[in-house]
Amino acid sequence: MTKPNDLLPEGLEDRLPAEAARITAAMRACLGVLDAHGYDRVRPPLLEFEASLAGRMAGAVKGEGRSMFRFVDPASLRTLALRSDMTPQIGRIAATRLRDAPRPLRLAYAGDTVVIKASQLDPARERLQLGAELIGADSVAAASEAVMLAVEALQAAGLTGISVDVTLPDLVDTLAEKAFPLDAEQVEAVRRELDTKDAGGLRAAGGAAYLPLLYAAGPFDTALAALRAVDAGGALKSRLDALEQIAARIGDAAQITLDPTERHGFEYQSWFGFTLYAGGLRHALGRGGTYRIAGSDEPATGFTLYVDRLAEAAPQPEAAGMVWLPLGHDRAAAAALRDEGWRTLAQLAEGEDPAALGCGHVLEGGALRAL
Repeated sequence: MTKPNDLLPEGLEDRLPAEAARITAAMRACLGVLDAHGYDRVRPPLLEFEASLAGRMAGAVKGEGRSMFRFVDPASLRTLALRSDMTPQIGRIAATRLRDAPRPLRLAYAGDTVVIKASQLDPARERLQLGAELIGADSVAAASEAVMLAVEALQAAGLTGISVDVTLPDLVDTLAEKAFPLDAEQVEAVRRELDTKDAGGLRAAGGAAYLPLLYAAGPFDTALAALRAVDAGGALKSRLDALEQIAARIGDAAQITLDPTERHGFEYQSWFGFTLYAGGLRHALGRGGTYRIAGSDEPATGFTLYVDRLAEAAPQPEAAGMVWLPLGHDRAAAAALRDEGWRTLAQLAEGEDPAALGCGHVLEGGALRAL
């Protein structure tokens, strides 16, 4: 019987055995890919001083910073915060403990994150976040490596129908400098209207020159051609050439789309960003791109995957067979079975039902017998 105190807070849930097994298998598969490509795993703490956690990335103060649970540490009397994003922690580690490590520095991570309030479209307040950061580089080669690593990780987790939606987070800033000049107030207004895809609002904000950007979205080749037609005095050429090189690296490993003005989730990215999707799932599975670590201003490229989400479409791992170990069983034989990959369940008392407990075999006289 469920009691009132047994209810979980909104946005939090238990993961029962089958689902937990699927999430764990997906996490291991993704981490295996990162490890195989030379990314060393680090494990930052679940909570830190709030000033450090919120201040390590420019976008964290406005976005993630407001999402963090905070409380006062009785030991230091300073404010602590539960992490809502692990990426700033990786930046801190790179800028402090590993500041003298050779660059480019490749780091991987996986751990739980918690937010105070989630969105209506995605009400989960706890996520298992996994990712990789390439510290010391934000070149085309680094961006290509990050995208392909993310795609390979999703494939290793068993996902299909993978698509990558690329964007240029600083596009408006780049054009506003010279090609299509805007003052500071106009920049914010134009960004807002491009986010909402409002042509009338864009004209009213003084951004008529930016109208072609609204229609330069969709399948990669078509959208890229539309962007090249904008020209803007060559201001976009280097970025568009870079996107073309990244797309060539992806090849047919994933479907590629382009939405050059998309900024949601890319508040701290610099020239390149991407969002990951897969067949059968309506939510984004992760995001990545190029950025600079706040405090050290070191360039970096990376991505984050939300393992809870991607595990929804991942295949259920095949469970190893369960062997019943009756009272007085041969312990050495049982150990040998576990070494071979079997799972074992030891009898604790008379009257236990091995079949009901999920066993398909029993150990008798050092040999297996099917139940």
